[in-house]
Amino acid sequence: MSGRGFTPLQRGVHWLMAALILAMLFIGVAMVASVTGYAGLVAIHKPLGIALLLLVVLRIGLRLRHGAPSLPADLPGWQKAGAHASHVALYALMLAMPLLGWGMLSAAGYPVVLTPGLVLPAILPVSPALYALLRAAHGWLGYLLFLTVLLHLGAALFHALVRRDGVFRGMVRGR
Repeated sequence: MSGRGFTPLQRGVHWLMAALILAMLFIGVAMVASVTGYAGLVAIHKPLGIALLLLVVLRIGLRLRHGAPSLPADLPGWQKAGAHASHVALYALMLAMPLLGWGMLSAAGYPVVLTPGLVLPAILPVSPALYALLRAAHGWLGYLLFLTVLLHLGAALFHALVRRDGVFRGMVRGR
């Protein structure tokens, strides 16, 4: 961890991913609830999922290369542990969700069409049982991702509005 702050690229990728993840969560809910709009929503959901997969790989690389600012020294140990655990959970879920979606579609025999003419290869064999398992996992982990995002947002607001310790400002404009 460094005390220098996040790089502009780290901040940009963070906020781009935040917007895309929120969009994906709401698109996912709308897909489940919609009958007539399902095909159009899926056509948006698939390429956004792959874009998020690429962005999270980039983000992990940036995090490994540049680190992150240290948390305030006066932050209680349990809050530091919670921050670390929530970030690990976020990164794991951001990786797992698109991979589960891709695997689910592969197991169902559906192609992942990013654009006309650009179709990703299947990553799993066709299997109705595997499809059912992955579909359930994708749904439940979607709820867990939403909960984790809410916790992350709550912690960010706590640092911005209550503690006013610069943690939130570090992701908005650097330290």
